[in-house]
Amino acid sequence: MSTEELDNFKKSGDYIQSLERGLQVIQAFSQQNSSMTVSDAAKKTGLSRPAARRILLTLEALGFAESKNGSYSLTARTLSLGYAYLSSNNSWSMAHPFMKQFVDQTGESCSISILDGTDILYVARVSTKRIMSINLGVGSRLPAYATSMGHVLLANLPKAELEAYLEKMNFEKFTDKTITDKEKFLKVLEGVREKNWGGVDQQFEEGLRSIAVPIRNARGKVIAAMNCSVHAGRVSKDVLREEFLPLLQEAAEQIGQALAAANSSSFE
Repeated sequence: MSTEELDNFKKSGDYIQSLERGLQVIQAFSQQNSSMTVSDAAKKTGLSRPAARRILLTLEALGFAESKNGSYSLTARTLSLGYAYLSSNNSWSMAHPFMKQFVDQTGESCSISILDGTDILYVARVSTKRIMSINLGVGSRLPAYATSMGHVLLANLPKAELEAYLEKMNFEKFTDKTITDKEKFLKVLEGVREKNWGGVDQQFEEGLRSIAVPIRNARGKVIAAMNCSVHAGRVSKDVLREEFLPLLQEAAEQIGQALAAANSSSFE
């Protein structure tokens, strides 16, 4: 649904604003914000403090959150929300043979993600060595603006949706190389759009660099991004671009063709 369509739907009688607010609070939790007070939740979501309090109390009553000393954290029950998606939409399992072939060829990990709000959401991953300070798996979220997959996904958004993203995004500097200037960021996205792939060098975490390419459906629409992440001290940018990129592009094209052949309506 486009930004304009969403705005129109919000004005209809079918839109449930309380559900939107509840999901906003759930999504406000992250590895950096694993527990929050009512004030924290209100500040992060833009909701009023009474609204944030009611939502957190409701989540606690339903078993999706727990409180301790005035701070709330999510419970394992929230995993059921992600499992509901994975069990009802297993199309990304078709990507694993192609991802595994890439990993076997390069010895490096690869992942597939989609854009979800201001984050990328991991929907498939085949890993080798752990090269990040955090564990990544299906369901993990990272800020789109600081990741190669995020660059690919944002670069292929319609102009109105990209502008809406930029309005919501609060750029945080994770490393000295993180791009936080919006004009510079837009130029980077323009380059990604032109060359049809993106790369970041230690923008999210020191020592981590990656490249990403789009995965397209039968109509050519970008439905996801696929990346290869490496340790900067082990794999140079030249090797990533000259040796790994062609293999990644081939794998992404094969995955797109497999999804198209399966006529999966989820990607149409």
